[in-house]
Amino acid sequence: MRLLQEITLGNLPLANRMAMAPMTRSRADLNGVVGDLTVLYYTQRASAGLLISEGINISQQAIGSPFTPGIYLPDHISAWQKVTDAVHEKGGKIYAQLWHTGRVSHSADKHGVLPVAPSAIAIKGQKHFTSQGQKEYETPRELETSEVRQIVQDYAQASLNAIEAGFDGVELHAAFGYLPNQFLVESANQRLDQYGGSIENRSRFVIEVMQAMVGAIGQNKVAIKLSPSIPYNNIIDSNPTALYSYLIGEFNKLPLAYIHLMNPLFPTDDLPQYPRDVMATFGTLSKHLIIANGGYTRETGEQELEKGIAGMVSYGALFLANPDLPKRFEVDAELNQPDRATMYGGGEKGYTDYPFLN
Repeated sequence: MRLLQEITLGNLPLANRMAMAPMTRSRADLNGVVGDLTVLYYTQRASAGLLISEGINISQQAIGSPFTPGIYLPDHISAWQKVTDAVHEKGGKIYAQLWHTGRVSHSADKHGVLPVAPSAIAIKGQKHFTSQGQKEYETPRELETSEVRQIVQDYAQASLNAIEAGFDGVELHAAFGYLPNQFLVESANQRLDQYGGSIENRSRFVIEVMQAMVGAIGQNKVAIKLSPSIPYNNIIDSNPTALYSYLIGEFNKLPLAYIHLMNPLFPTDDLPQYPRDVMATFGTLSKHLIIANGGYTRETGEQELEKGIAGMVSYGALFLANPDLPKRFEVDAELNQPDRATMYGGGEKGYTDYPFLN
């Protein structure tokens, strides 16, 4: 199987072409510190060619939901060090996904402080999970230009912190409607400064962040996750093909490790401008390794690699429920089914208690 073939990511040898996709699990403490269960969770799944961590908040401002981990305090770094040490002892490789949620958050979990965003535009038609239950989204505060530049530096510092914590590299979460994604699209970004307006201006924040991250930790250690055809969290653009084609062209100028592309996960029938085949539309434009994500099985993942566009495939819920997923694919074993009710928050149930093959 191609999925089980070795591959080199930058200078990092990987045992197979299967990545564990980043998944919010909400198992950190109230201060964003992960514990022994998180060490066990990632260590159990170290047979993945590459583990990509759940989203890790780059600053206090970045926090969107309760019980999500951070990477901005010494306690955060030392806690993640235990995770990366254990993964490396098992022969695994692990990247940190760096996260700023922007307007996908609520003051209930931010000490009463309003979320920030490119523009003061609230998410409509959805509710946000908070420590006080589901709440309507608030209108965020528009970031000052100087604050945007500070967040760029926050990402650079978080990259340094992740390397200090033992991660092999970092992935910018620029997908699914979080802050970088908000800067990219017209529905969330109506700024009048150099970070708003044209495609070049709306792309500027993400490009500056990637440049700062590469500048902080070096080449072949920085990656990015994109969701060009996902409208979730009110992310709508009139010409996503032009937007993401420009963005990937700019990324070709940087020494990145990979680009992680998400397939459409929601109906886009009323959005005819959204490409259905993300890998063919955007993956072919990149000189970097492509990791394909979104709804793959053993069979469709193999088919994706056979097309020759993606070099790896990432699995989310399947890795959550099957810590030994590469072995199960190898022997074509039956798969455990993920328990949706235990995905977010709680203890070992639905986290570290999924059975391995005998």
